[in-house]
Amino acid sequence: MWTKEAAATAEARESGIRNKSSSSSQIPVVGVVTEDNEAQGVFKPMDLNRVIKLLEETDKDGLEEKQLKFVKKLVQCFQNGLPLRDLAQIFKILNLCAGKIKNQPRFVESAYDIIKLCGLPFLKKKVSDEITYAEDTANSIALLGDLMKIPSSELRIQICKCIVDFYHAEPPKKHIPGYQQASSSYKIQMAEVGGLAKTMVQSITLLEHQLVEKLWVLKVLQHLSTSEVNCTIMMKAQAASGICTHLNDPDPSGQLLFRSSEILWNLLEKSSKEEVIQQLSNLECLLALKEVFTNLFMRGFSHYDRQLRNDILVITTIIAQNPEAPMIECGFTKDLILFATFNEVKSQNLLVKGLKLSNSYEDFELKKLLFNVIVILCKDLPTVQLLIDGKVILALFTYVKKPEKQKIMDWSAAQHEELQLHAIATLSSVAPLLIEEYMSCQGNARVLAFLEWCESEDPFFSHGNSFHGTGGRGNKFAQMRYSLRLLRAMVYLEDETVNTDLCEKGTIQQMIGIFKNIISKPNEKEEAIVLEIQSDILLILSGLCENHIQRKEIFGTEGVDIVLHVMKTDPRKLQSGLGYNLLLFSTLDSIWCCILGCYPSEDYFLEKEGIFLLLDVLALNQKKFCNLILGIMVEFCDNPKTAAHVNAWQGKKDQTAASLLIKLWRKEEKELGVKRDKNGKIIDTKKPLFTSFQEEHKIIPLPANCPSIAVMDVSENIRAKIYAILGKLDFENLPGLSAEDFVTLCIIHRYLDFKIGEIWNEIYEEIKLEKLRPVTIDKKALEAITTASENVGKMVASLQSEIIESQARQDVQNEQKVYAKIQATHKQRELANKSWENFLARTSNAKTLKKAKRLQEKAIEASRYHKRPQNAVFHGTDIKGLNTTVPSGGVVTVESTPARLVGGPLADTDIALKKLPIRGGALRRVKAVEIVDAPKKSIPT
Repeated sequence: MWTKEAAATAEARESGIRNKSSSSSQIPVVGVVTEDNEAQGVFKPMDLNRVIKLLEETDKDGLEEKQLKFVKKLVQCFQNGLPLRDLAQIFKILNLCAGKIKNQPRFVESAYDIIKLCGLPFLKKKVSDEITYAEDTANSIALLGDLMKIPSSELRIQICKCIVDFYHAEPPKKHIPGYQQASSSYKIQMAEVGGLAKTMVQSITLLEHQLVEKLWVLKVLQHLSTSEVNCTIMMKAQAASGICTHLNDPDPSGQLLFRSSEILWNLLEKSSKEEVIQQLSNLECLLALKEVFTNLFMRGFSHYDRQLRNDILVITTIIAQNPEAPMIECGFTKDLILFATFNEVKSQNLLVKGLKLSNSYEDFELKKLLFNVIVILCKDLPTVQLLIDGKVILALFTYVKKPEKQKIMDWSAAQHEELQLHAIATLSSVAPLLIEEYMSCQGNARVLAFLEWCESEDPFFSHGNSFHGTGGRGNKFAQMRYSLRLLRAMVYLEDETVNTDLCEKGTIQQMIGIFKNIISKPNEKEEAIVLEIQSDILLILSGLCENHIQRKEIFGTEGVDIVLHVMKTDPRKLQSGLGYNLLLFSTLDSIWCCILGCYPSEDYFLEKEGIFLLLDVLALNQKKFCNLILGIMVEFCDNPKTAAHVNAWQGKKDQTAASLLIKLWRKEEKELGVKRDKNGKIIDTKKPLFTSFQEEHKIIPLPANCPSIAVMDVSENIRAKIYAILGKLDFENLPGLSAEDFVTLCIIHRYLDFKIGEIWNEIYEEIKLEKLRPVTIDKKALEAITTASENVGKMVASLQSEIIESQARQDVQNEQKVYAKIQATHKQRELANKSWENFLARTSNAKTLKKAKRLQEKAIEASRYHKRPQNAVFHGTDIKGLNTTVPSGGVVTVESTPARLVGGPLADTDIALKKLPIRGGALRRVKAVEIVDAPKKSIPT
């Protein structure tokens, strides 16, 4: 059996021993060449034009011998390489020799020798030669493909060897003065420019029964297909179908299949994939692929055979993506399903009798590829019956169970885990198409039992090595993730049998329990996986509870609690890209499906400030959430308790819910291009709600069952929802609105009237376009409706003007109040400055001080009550001899040095020492006297 190693050895032998790879760079040595050195160079002087002229001559005696002699001399002359400047003439000579082969077979050897020279390096005398002679070189190399038409096996093989040598360039055997080797990729580039790949593809049809030559051509195409340019040329030449149909040609060496599959791979990767698939999507190609795959599956045991088998299966999978490919007609689909399930579901089919897959890497990859091809095939609905016959659901469910201890397994633990995840992922695509088979296999019970194990604390070390195992290393998140995907796919079929069976098995309680368990054990390392699991749980619950009050009651307060937990997520996390956006969408969907319509759940949601959380999310001003949240708010407003919660909410800067909704209305109208002036006032009273889209698309007559643009506008933006919410909150009693909000509120209040008028206007315009004339009564009615609608617009515009003017007047009044306050402040400041100046004058001028004192005493005297009641005791409040003009504070007697020694601090006053000291007896020194809560005032002196 041919192996890749043997193929590589054969290639090396065919190409010769090479000391340096094609990738090694050659540093050209440019030397100074004199005329004498060049004259004595390796190239002997030869007149190529004379050789061409000689070969063009005919009908002369001894001419053939002379021609062969000159060609031989030419070959000897260029034994070290072909100069680019002579290439066109040399290939013309080659073409002349090829033309003589049919009548003069001796020229085969001459052509062979010249072709052999083409494998030598191309030499340039100047750096610019590669560009100068590019066209001649490309045409010359293209001639090699045309020479494949010559029915000479020896010549064809040599042409192929020569082209293969392009990709294994060798340095010149001898340095030629005045010349340097062209770049190693120059021949390859010129082959692309000349379109050599096309002629080589066409030559395959000439080699139906010549195996050796065919293998050499495939080897050439294998090298050529490493280039995108060549692959495009080969694709246009129908290379894919031409090669694929010959996959089963007899070939003891195995090279044909190996090289053909490699070429097909390159064509799929480096050219138009769709076009290549189209070429391969015919019965003949698929039958060839089927036969090759079946033979390799049943009889291939070497490492190379298994690799090649998997490569063929991948190519088949790519072709199966084309719904027009006759996979069923050729019987390939049936065989692939058999191969995918024979290990799990015993079959008596002769194709798999006695077969068993090993746990080798190639067989493991084969199993995964077969699961994958089932997913591709099931997209074609006629395949469903074959999936039923092949018991695919039963085979896949053999993996949906917890690992059993002390059981001999065909696969290693890591392989079994990966296949388990792949099988569950495959079920997510296949099971929705085979509901009866899913239910007959007790699919719901199996998945729920498996989820119960995923949630349990059973010791399990997952490897998480595969694509499906992402985020599942050391835990059961991957298993839970794909099981929930499967349940979600089944629930969203809205099949009542499936959903009822799930609810009877306690799925709602189980899902809530799993969610609570997840949030009780936060896992930041696998946060994205956890968020996806939470989203799927909420979507499953939404699908089960929608339109079923009893199931909503089962969802109950526990379900509301998990919804509220998600709603309290930090808004900054919505921008993290981990999946919080999807989780929030799933949460809003669960509010709609699991809470709305169930009054106990609604009341509990309101009690736990759920409306506040909804408005907090709405205030984030993210358009993707607005429509859904507003829809939920509309439904919630049917509950009489909702209005109080909505009105009580306050956002940033004390924003109210009504103000927020009106702000969203303005933003929506701005995006829709509705015409408003700078104050938000209506401009066009005839079309107050018209958007820019409606302006651009003129009214056209539509069938009665098709909604018009005005009708569709209601559902395509959020204005109708905002109108509904504010209507239920009562337009007249909305708190926290500014004048700008009131201007917008005038429009919102009349939204329904405007929309009705807009629709009647459409009807009137359609009647005109259809050139119908309504009866007099209908015409008057239409005109009255149109006029009434316009009058409403004018009334609203007038009301808006009044609000704007009132606000302008209020702004002026507020401005005047501010100016009055500023003036009072300045006046107070002036009085304070004047008081300070007077104080400074009294302290610096004795006359001013005395004058002030007199004025003060006079003022005090004038303020006294002069008529004293009888028997009244008069208490003097003035301190005699006090030279101050400021009001005196409380008088404090301080125990200090006895008055008999110093006379006391008040010795010059009339009340000095009239009161007894606190301690009794004569005044004497004490440590200190503390005055509690006394004002900080200086003792008057």
